[in-house]
Amino acid sequence: MTASISDVRSVVSQTFPQSLNELKDLVRIPSVSWSSFDPEQVARSAQAVSDLLAGTNLFEDVFILRSQKSDSKELGQPAVVARRNPAPGMPTVLLYAHHDVQPPGDLAMWESSPFEPEERSGRLHGRGAADDKAGIMAHVTSLRLLPELVENVELGIVVFIEGEEEFGSPSFENFLSDHHELLASDVIVVADSGNWNTETPALTTTLRGNATFKLTVRTLDHALHSGMFGGAVPDAFMAFAGLVSSFYSPSGSVAIEGLHRSLVTPPDYTEEHMRDESGVLDSVSLIGDGHVLERLWSQPSITVTGIDIPDVANASNTLLPSVSARISVRVAPGQSASEAFSAIQQHITEHIPFGAIVEFEDVN
Repeated sequence: MTASISDVRSVVSQTFPQSLNELKDLVRIPSVSWSSFDPEQVARSAQAVSDLLAGTNLFEDVFILRSQKSDSKELGQPAVVARRNPAPGMPTVLLYAHHDVQPPGDLAMWESSPFEPEERSGRLHGRGAADDKAGIMAHVTSLRLLPELVENVELGIVVFIEGEEEFGSPSFENFLSDHHELLASDVIVVADSGNWNTETPALTTTLRGNATFKLTVRTLDHALHSGMFGGAVPDAFMAFAGLVSSFYSPSGSVAIEGLHRSLVTPPDYTEEHMRDESGVLDSVSLIGDGHVLERLWSQPSITVTGIDIPDVANASNTLLPSVSARISVRVAPGQSASEAFSAIQQHITEHIPFGAIVEFEDVN
């Protein structure tokens, strides 16, 4: 029996409300994988995903597994794995997604609670509603409907739902090694990418990688009064600001030797379209050089995604002795994250202003 497209559309339409409600339940679990958040919530999320996969009735066992981080003896966050072996001579397909999410960030930027899903204008809003709990539900729904559409399921199927993708996957390499046989497959389908637009699907074949780390800059052994010492003594933020400025050329492109670019042939896409999709303010120019999609797909970028300094409400007339920041480096396809980190580490060491002391932590 071969199902037609109309058959597929019909069964998907019938089950969509159930899948949407299950997605909402997943979003309600604040499964932030960052080390400063409650790991029990990630464990809750893993169990919920395990229950969904078990409910497809395609797998004898569904496992919740953890491996040791590459840079410590600690265990990484829990992943969920299920396997169904193929019929003789048939291939195995691995379905990947991740159940962890980013921190909610500044709550003032949210129009609704980040972990209480809300439907607005045909869209579901909530942390993880798209990235990547929607990917989980795409896999789960497909697996649930597969027996209705295929008379004999002979393909091998592996489902791998990672639990720390948003935090740089510190145990990923060990996990692949530890569970090589369980994960062995012929084809991998990753449900963690976008479509060209709401009418046009897309097949993503390559993505930029990511190297992240915590950077601390120190210039003083204690805080000083700015009225007494400002103008002669460099504070840590002044050194940090000068260092970050050195990351970029005047156009805003990355100016760090050793960070590669790759080649890409971009489809039609204008800067006007980019402005419309991104919401960049009318008076603000875009950054970088080359085709706008080359900047997004095949060139590196560097972003300061978080910084530890006093907020405005608690600011005092003080020279800051130290500043810590989270740095995210998007790495062009073809270059490893470790090689990219080595390049930016060397750049920072060679360009730190005023002889400030720098420390690198939590490298992923």
